[in-house]
Amino acid sequence: MTDPAETEQSATAVISHHVKAGQEGNYEKWLGEIVPISKTYPGHIGVQIIRPVAGATTKYTVIVRFDRRDHLLTWMDSTDRRLLIEKVQPFLADDDKFCVVSGLDFWFTPEGAKARLPTRWKQFFVTWSAIYPLAVAAPLAVNLVMRQLGLPDNQYLKALIVTCIVVLLMVYVIMPRYTKLVHRWLFR
Repeated sequence: MTDPAETEQSATAVISHHVKAGQEGNYEKWLGEIVPISKTYPGHIGVQIIRPVAGATTKYTVIVRFDRRDHLLTWMDSTDRRLLIEKVQPFLADDDKFCVVSGLDFWFTPEGAKARLPTRWKQFFVTWSAIYPLAVAAPLAVNLVMRQLGLPDNQYLKALIVTCIVVLLMVYVIMPRYTKLVHRWLFR
């Protein structure tokens, strides 16, 4: 029996692969094989590949999104994926490492942790308290900049820019720092 919570929200797998030096080309070919196969599974939304910085790192991060947790778990536990993971092992310095999160849980999960998640009401409160000031300040800043640049007052353009700024700041700047700041309270 499937847990209803597993079918109500999107799910994401964050996969880390430490590729051996000189094996990057083989790994890239392998990505060209596994990504199209993952897309054939029900509920597949997309894949994002974060490649290493040349000369600095050898870690690839692959983010795979499905519409529901049970669909993601079907892919993650599939024979197709298992066989492809076996195929890539000679190119990896470490084992295949991944964590599966649902909805916005990835903001609240320490990297590599298998810890329990904070309660939903705490996730709601932290997310809302971070978004509210952005939702107030971003439109004011965008209006000011658009006026100074002499751009037409277009509500759709403003909404596009404001939402882009809010999401960008939430994902890359605010939430990683904010969740560290309130970590003790979140996980109490």
